[in-house]
Amino acid sequence: MQLLINHNLVTLDLPTGRVLLDVLRDTLGLKGTKEGCREGDCGACTVLLGWLENNSLVYQAVDSCLLPLGDCAGKHVVTIEGIHAAALNPLQSAFIDAGAVQCGFCTPGLIMALTAHLLNATSADLQEAIMAVAGNICRCTGYAGIRRAIERVLADTPAGLLASKPGSPQRLTQLITAGLLPDYFSRVRGDLRRLRQERQEIPPQPGAIVAGGTDLYVQRGEHFHDREVTLLADREDFKKITLNQGICTIGAAVTVETLRRSSVLQEIVPAFTAGLNLVAATQIRNRATVAGNIINASPIGDLTILLLALDATIHLVDTRSDTPRALPLRHFFTGYKTMQRSADELVSAFSFSAPAPHHFLSFEKVSKRTWMDIASVNSALQLNVQDAIIREAHVAAGGVAPIPLYLAKTSALLLNRKVDEETLAAAIACARSEITPISDVRGSAVYKSMLLGQLLRAHFVKTGLLTD
Repeated sequence: MQLLINHNLVTLDLPTGRVLLDVLRDTLGLKGTKEGCREGDCGACTVLLGWLENNSLVYQAVDSCLLPLGDCAGKHVVTIEGIHAAALNPLQSAFIDAGAVQCGFCTPGLIMALTAHLLNATSADLQEAIMAVAGNICRCTGYAGIRRAIERVLADTPAGLLASKPGSPQRLTQLITAGLLPDYFSRVRGDLRRLRQERQEIPPQPGAIVAGGTDLYVQRGEHFHDREVTLLADREDFKKITLNQGICTIGAAVTVETLRRSSVLQEIVPAFTAGLNLVAATQIRNRATVAGNIINASPIGDLTILLLALDATIHLVDTRSDTPRALPLRHFFTGYKTMQRSADELVSAFSFSAPAPHHFLSFEKVSKRTWMDIASVNSALQLNVQDAIIREAHVAAGGVAPIPLYLAKTSALLLNRKVDEETLAAAIACARSEITPISDVRGSAVYKSMLLGQLLRAHFVKTGLLTD
């Protein structure tokens, strides 16, 4: 395969399943990219991955420890060495001047994550810039110095830079002029066009399928080190979000970050996209796919709970016969980590009816940390309310059963009832009768049962249907 790594065209004859981190450090000797947790938690291995998308040159920050090499073919990989110049650039200088560097182990990942932010930001909002490095851990410097460095960078960024369209030639030119990117970035667009013309498709490989890889490589990373894999992340038919005759369809390989930024979803279900702010960090959201979250079959999968509350349908296709099949997502899970899916079936998409007027959607998640943590209990509720009467109801909860749970009895109980305290109390009692929580490190069974009741109340209060 051929790809650009920094300013060099590189040809590699290596397994497509090997992670990029190992190739950078062990094969190419690019030691600036650090190996930390190998689970996508610390951000020390963050690099930029760039590709042509229509007329835009798109860059995203990704964890190279979870990125299969095959997904880099025909693309541009940028490491800390790739933004090196004769002198430190303004971003690097700000880190030194603001006291944001001690041992320096985490610093390359932070610099790369912030470079990605400057490539994609539409404003100089401090909180957005801070969230761009939420997936980067620093053990020794202290986050106050890092915050000061970010503030300095935003203050010194030319006023018109962030007004240009992300991915446009203007944005790249402005970043180069500001000294934030080296001059060779002006040639990347043409280099990638030539690579795209010459690129050979990697044929499917039996028995090993990878989409985002953000969970698979955590669980079984060594298994893929010397293997060829079938890659789904770039399948165009799996990457679309469409709205057609009132049906919203989300392709299986759509990433969480694409969902979060989708104008279609922001228009019809804004609470859905808002809930995704609580899912992982930027580097993971840039790779994690909607189908991966569902196929993982975690009882606390955030996307699963949201899609259950939207009463979504899951679409599968048999890879041998191309035969499609669809069933309600609420019937897909049959037991802990077991599903109604054969070994030859791929998830191709999810669909749901765009909510009618007067609908309310709410997502709640309780975890030990607010950000980037696994839920103790999560829950989603969709209601259609007309004249203070509930005409449609779908309730889902995670962390309270062996599977992501659609609360069928509670959903049925809510139908045609008034929105009042009596209805809420009945719904809470019914929901607690449907669940079978267990005590574990995230809380006792009693705690989870009580928590679900509180989350149901939070749904009604947050949507304005009841007062606190």
